Amino acid sequence: MIRLFLDTRGASAAEFALVLPLLMILTLGTIDAGRYFWELSRAKKATQYGVRIAAVTDPVEGAIATESYIGKANGAGILRQGDIIPAALVPTVTCTHDGTNPSCTGWTGTNASSVDTGTDNPFEEIYDRMEVMFPGIGIENVVIRYEGSGVGYAGDPHGPDAVPLITVELRNQQFRPITAFLLASLNLPNVGSSLTAEDSATHNTGWGSQSN
Repeated sequence: MIRLFLDTRGASAAEFALVLPLLMILTLGTIDAGRYFWELSRAKKATQYGVRIAAVTDPVEGAIATESYIGKANGAGILRQGDIIPAALVPTVTCTHDGTNPSCTGWTGTNASSVDTGTDNPFEEIYDRMEVMFPGIGIENVVIRYEGSGVGYAGDPHGPDAVPLITVELRNQQFRPITAFLLASLNLPNVGSSLTAEDSATHNTGWGSQSN
C-alpha cells in the first residue's frame, strides 16, 4: 500500500486530465468570441445592404411617396411651392413583416395608407438583399422606419415632396455559443443603418421598384 502511494507513474496523465477541461473551455471560448463578433458584423452589414436598397426603391408605405405638403402648417406659416419641409412635419412610419405580409404603423398624412403586399413587394425586396449578406435571418426580425429628415420641398415636380431618413434594423437575432454545446442561445444586440432616401428625378414617384 505504501509503495502504491509513493508510485508517481501516470502523474502527468492525471494532471493533464485536470487541465484539459479548462483548456477546452478557453479554446472554445476564444472561438465563440470570434464567431460572436463575426455574426454581429454580418448583421450590421446586412442592415447596410438593406438600407441602401430602401433608399433607392419604392417605400414600404406607399403614401410617403405621394403625399403633398403644399398648404400644410409648419408652425411659422403655410408651406408653399418650393418651401423646405421641416422634419417634424413628416410622420414617423415603422414597418414590419409577420412572415406573411408587411404592415406599417404611424402614418398620419392626408393620403390613405398604402402598403404593397403583392409578390416582390418593397419590404421583401429589401429583406432578400439583406439575406445575401446574412443567410437565414428571419424576416420577422427586420424593422424598417421612415422619418423626417428636413430634406425635401413642398410641391417637388420631380419626385416625392418629403425625402425621409430611412433606418433598417435587425432585431432579436440569435447566437448559439459552442461552449454551451449549442443548447443555449443569446440575442445579438439590435443593429441598424440609416440613409436619406435619394431624391431621384427620373420618374414621377421619385424612387423605383428595382435596384442594381
